[in-house]
Amino acid sequence: MRIRTWQADLALLAVTAVWGATFPLVKNATDLAEGGVPTYWFLAVRFLMAAALLGALFRRRLIGRPAATWRAGALLGAFVFAGYAFQTFGLAYTTSAKAAFITGLSVVIVPVLSVVWLRRPPSPGAWLGVGTALAGLALLSLNDDLLPTRGDLLVLMGALGFGLHVAGVSRFAGRHDPTALAVIQLGTAGVMAGALHLWERGTVGPGVEGVLWWGPPAHVAAATVICGLLATAAAFLLQNLLQPYTTATHTALIFAAEPVWGAIFAYLLAGETLEPRGYVGAALIVAGMLLAELPIGRRNQPKPLEAAEQK
Repeated sequence: MRIRTWQADLALLAVTAVWGATFPLVKNATDLAEGGVPTYWFLAVRFLMAAALLGALFRRRLIGRPAATWRAGALLGAFVFAGYAFQTFGLAYTTSAKAAFITGLSVVIVPVLSVVWLRRPPSPGAWLGVGTALAGLALLSLNDDLLPTRGDLLVLMGALGFGLHVAGVSRFAGRHDPTALAVIQLGTAGVMAGALHLWERGTVGPGVEGVLWWGPPAHVAAATVICGLLATAAAFLLQNLLQPYTTATHTALIFAAEPVWGAIFAYLLAGETLEPRGYVGAALIVAGMLLAELPIGRRNQPKPLEAAEQK
């Protein structure tokens, strides 16, 4: 079947809408006061579910992989876990809309990491994007005392984890099978979350039912399935299938819509809104994301990073 560019773009835009919807869903699912579940439990089920599905579909890709692939996947999985753990804990202390835009800063964090880790000097447009996004972050997160909130700082740490993950994918994906790498990192993130959930419950082995128990409220079950199957496993498959049919510029523009979708769903599902200053800051963050990703001042446009599994 021949896929046209507009069809691929539309499907990828739907993927970003699913990613945006996860912010209020996760915030509600992990709110213990509203009948939610512990953060580590939610993350463990989400990632183990996605890893099990992709592992079953691509089990042949895992057989015989060298130790280097497993090490790289484990490192990327640690970055994925850190990103989601900080983001999810931060959602308890900030709004879904603000968290969505702050998470988008991972795009502009990558150029800075590229200098330190990948030894790649960013383009002038990338540096301009970093400055623009930081100005937006200040407007979005600083309160009247010019101090960031606890939740905003935690989500920002999550954005750093996602930035490390994207930079790591750029470093390792060309050397290893990307599908095997994705399954390994998702499994690693799930195991880390499950282990911390057990530790948090003060158990060593007999309390494994604390991780595998499946009797949450309906809203938690729905959020887990949407995040595990749609926002992680299915999103990864769709991006890998469809991204070759579009361009890097289109992909950058489409993925910049994720925090916008996050704000829309935060309003529709939770009635959250931003202050006028916050909307200006959010607009600057999106502008910074576009400046960092679009080929401004680049002689050779790099290939798009395959990082859908972090969403």
